[in-house]
Amino acid sequence: MYKNSELELSNLLSKMLQQDASDLHLIVGKPPIYRVHSRLLEDAQYDVMTPEHIESIGEVLVPKTKKEMLLQQRQTDFSYAYKDNHRLRVNAYFQKDTLAISIRMIPNKIKTLEELNLPDVLKKFTELKQGLVLVVGPTGHGKSTALASMIDMINTSRPEHIITVEDPIEYVFLQDKSIVSQREVLRDTMSFAAALTAALREDPNVVMVGEMRDLESISTTITIAETGHLVFATLHTNDAAQTIDRIVDVFPPHQQPQIRTQLASVLLGIISIRLLPRIGGGLIPAMEILFVDTAVRNVIRENRTFEIYNIIHSSGAKGMVSLDRYLSELVKKGLTTYDNALPYARDIETFTALVSR
Repeated sequence: MYKNSELELSNLLSKMLQQDASDLHLIVGKPPIYRVHSRLLEDAQYDVMTPEHIESIGEVLVPKTKKEMLLQQRQTDFSYAYKDNHRLRVNAYFQKDTLAISIRMIPNKIKTLEELNLPDVLKKFTELKQGLVLVVGPTGHGKSTALASMIDMINTSRPEHIITVEDPIEYVFLQDKSIVSQREVLRDTMSFAAALTAALREDPNVVMVGEMRDLESISTTITIAETGHLVFATLHTNDAAQTIDRIVDVFPPHQQPQIRTQLASVLLGIISIRLLPRIGGGLIPAMEILFVDTAVRNVIRENRTFEIYNIIHSSGAKGMVSLDRYLSELVKKGLTTYDNALPYARDIETFTALVSR
């Protein structure tokens, strides 16, 4: 082990806070790299990292319970507490047979929708009592942060039993008007599916699923929503139509008609998020918001999800908004530039026309 690896790790994490970095990457052949407001920046004052150097930091960072998994499975996820009031989500993995580490800084305070610049219409999802709400988008675009904000809104507003299943636990909820039970995969439960099955015997009102990963966890999540609970979950998809298709496609062909029917009956809405560079610094969210109504239920059952884009575009009065429209509004309000928004537009011609209006 390198001398003072603990001090070095502390210095690296301290720089994350100083630069307001969301991520830190340690990889052989490069100095430490920070992601600051979506841009990757190398630490010019640091030498390139060697395999031995990263392994030394890993010895300090990776908990004993995860080291064997790291060696056997060649990757592992875990959370890490820094200075008592900052949490990190860490992924340690091997690339070209050398250790690499990616660290995500989790803010120590759960922000409100207003503080996150998210629209008030999302509050409607927190006021519901049963069904499924999905938060989707690419990695690193604020899904977990938005989800935590909505869950904490329930926690601070009414008495419910909230169960979260996460890998690892990211935001820590303080007990407020609700009871919050947070379960971490491989620490408090052996898998997402096992925890979700057990949740039905734990008297929940609200269940938060950190990620729907496979057939078993997706199937169990839908079942919980069917049995009279309010369920929030995330998925790595780009928009509402793709999300529905992805869920259905996970199942064998002979089950897909049944899943479409189930999904049509339990789905309440899909929130798709992107984070864009903000004029003046920082990031600003852009969203596609789908509220499931009779028209949406029909196209899900009948496998006509391609029509969802038109439904969203024509249902602004119901609180729905397309990503292209949301992006155009951000540009017109001077919150981001046309060039920053353009790569996220679903239809460039539609987006450009909306900006010009």
